[in-house]
Amino acid sequence: MVGLVATDQILRVPLLPVLAAQGLLVRRNAQLLSEPAGPRKGRMGRGPRLRLLITGDSSAAGVGAGTQAQALSGHLVAQLARHYAVEWRLEATTGHTTQDTIDRLNGLDGQFDMALTALGVNDVTRGVTQKRFAEHQARLLGLLTGPMGVRRVVVTGVPQMDRFPALPQPLAWVLGQQAARLDHGLKQVADHFPQVRHLSLKLPDDPALAAPDGYHPSPKAYALWAKEAARLLRQA
Repeated sequence: MVGLVATDQILRVPLLPVLAAQGLLVRRNAQLLSEPAGPRKGRMGRGPRLRLLITGDSSAAGVGAGTQAQALSGHLVAQLARHYAVEWRLEATTGHTTQDTIDRLNGLDGQFDMALTALGVNDVTRGVTQKRFAEHQARLLGLLTGPMGVRRVVVTGVPQMDRFPALPQPLAWVLGQQAARLDHGLKQVADHFPQVRHLSLKLPDDPALAAPDGYHPSPKAYALWAKEAARLLRQA
């Protein structure tokens, strides 16, 4: 892994004109999908009370799905509502980095029992270093498990950006290597919190798992993601 990391960092300099051109082209041709309609908080299910927080970026917000019921929040709440009376809240916004999410949650009232986070892609594209990303994630997890009272957190791993259909090579490779570095740092941070579990999403190579923009998950991918997240949350 060390060799791969060194290689992509070294090659960024000679590849810079190509990477810059590809980045502009991706932005120009991007199919901009909006965050899906539907409630962002509510109650569902019967059983022991469970206060659930879902937070993060556009994937947490469900971009790529038609409604929140088809998105991560809808699938996750439905999974957990089989066993709990779930009181849930979605706090996620397209474009948010880890720091943006910290700022958002600092102004949020309420206590939660469990939380799911989905962050990293925007940290990658904005050039956040592995060290800075780890620092921000540690602050976020400290906020969740401290003042917000969360007893179980599942942090979703930084996606494998080299597999995003919308990204051409070599841009996909360079972003994928940086995403892998950030995810490695995320795993190390998670290991320092006994309440936290890291979720590595190893989804199959299936075109149906990508949204039409080639950048976000499809409802089918959200369902698989939610199933694995619910399994880890219920281990609490």
